[in-house]
Amino acid sequence: MAMLKDSYPLYLANVAQTPNLDLEVTDKYTGKVATRVALADAKTIDAGIAATVEAAEPMARMASYERQAVLQHCVNRFTERFDELAYALCIEAGKPIRDSRGEVGRLIDTFRIAAEESVRMTGEVQPLDISPRARGYQGMWKRVPIGPCSFISPFNFPLNLAAHKIAPALAVGCPFVMKPASRTPLGAIIIGEVLAETDLPKGAFSILPAARDGADLFTTDERLKLLSFTGSPGVGWDLKAKAGKKKVVLELGGNAAVIVDADTDLDDAVERIIFGAFYQSGQSCIGVQRIIIHASIYDELRDRLVAKTKTLIAGDPHNEDTFVGPMIDVKEASRLDSWIQAAVADGATLLVGGKREGAMLEATLLEGVGRTAALYAEEAFGPVAILSKFSNFKDALDEVNDSKFGLQTGVFTRDLYKMLEAWDHLDVGGVVIGDVPSYRVDNMPYGGVKDSGLGREGVRFAMEDMTEIRNLVIRRR
Repeated sequence: MAMLKDSYPLYLANVAQTPNLDLEVTDKYTGKVATRVALADAKTIDAGIAATVEAAEPMARMASYERQAVLQHCVNRFTERFDELAYALCIEAGKPIRDSRGEVGRLIDTFRIAAEESVRMTGEVQPLDISPRARGYQGMWKRVPIGPCSFISPFNFPLNLAAHKIAPALAVGCPFVMKPASRTPLGAIIIGEVLAETDLPKGAFSILPAARDGADLFTTDERLKLLSFTGSPGVGWDLKAKAGKKKVVLELGGNAAVIVDADTDLDDAVERIIFGAFYQSGQSCIGVQRIIIHASIYDELRDRLVAKTKTLIAGDPHNEDTFVGPMIDVKEASRLDSWIQAAVADGATLLVGGKREGAMLEATLLEGVGRTAALYAEEAFGPVAILSKFSNFKDALDEVNDSKFGLQTGVFTRDLYKMLEAWDHLDVGGVVIGDVPSYRVDNMPYGGVKDSGLGREGVRFAMEDMTEIRNLVIRRR
């Protein structure tokens, strides 16, 4: 049976260290302390950054097959430690055990993709003789590692979203420092344990849990050449303003919508929408928050969504049948509860749910929510979705775009022309046809526009962000 250790170290320059055990990691369902973790101070973070600078050249010199071997070792070891990783995730994030196993699978997928891509980092030969003055010139370019990177990962996918930074960095040969979310540091630390088993150059990685108020160096230090942050929009844009000259990649939030057109298979739509709205208690940046339904099917689909929501089992995330577990903490659950109550007070209709006990918030559906309400305009990041209706498909697209966010949108339609119209007009990073916006595969380009971020994740696309193009011009006489 999987268990947590009594304590976990941090990793400084590839080495486990335990200068303290100041960080308490709680079981998000019981609220009890589950284990303790070492916490990095500013001096330790500075040392980690200095180590990445020393490691930059030997990392860049690693052969493709050597980088691939490191990544494949991770795939093998994560597979061996599958149950341990899922259990730790269930404890530290309160994620239902089935969802936890799914995330471990995605962790493995991401490192496997990176192992494959590590030997495919190609360039191009380019003709330069495009005019008489360039006669006799030829060019070619390649990608080289950008150098030391800084990664800040969130609490909601502590394994997979750490993997989406670490695996591409290893694939291209970039050393890094990582700050995992203080509420869910275990996944990143276990990744560090596995990396420490490899022969990566000294200083190639540091996994450094840290308090937010002591972690400015992850953002401001000029020795770092790239900052990749996943988290809330407010924090992300603030970090970008402080980051200086380094490249910045931001994967932020959203209030994702799904459009359900009149020709939709309702049996399928109900299953997928309920999943998209309520898996891992709605704490996903592409979780379904707005459900925009064609008027001709609105009443039927609404009633079926309500009925399905009532069947969801909530409670202990360790139980195999649990679908809705706790939110990350009482504060977040209370915040979202207040948004629900404010919407109802302003005229919205509560269809199902709406009750809170501690960090447990019922799966909730509402209709008639005004567009100025926080529940419509902001990122809910919890088990809540709101329903509205449309008659004209263009109006549905306009409603999706009526948001400061633009991450992904789902569109249930069987009309090819509507599919292309959605792809053309939706101001989002990704359009998912025949499914909810909550769908992601780890090799696809993933990210958003507007307040949803900058750049793209997905292994190959992150590798591009973590490299620079170096050109070669040859004069032939």
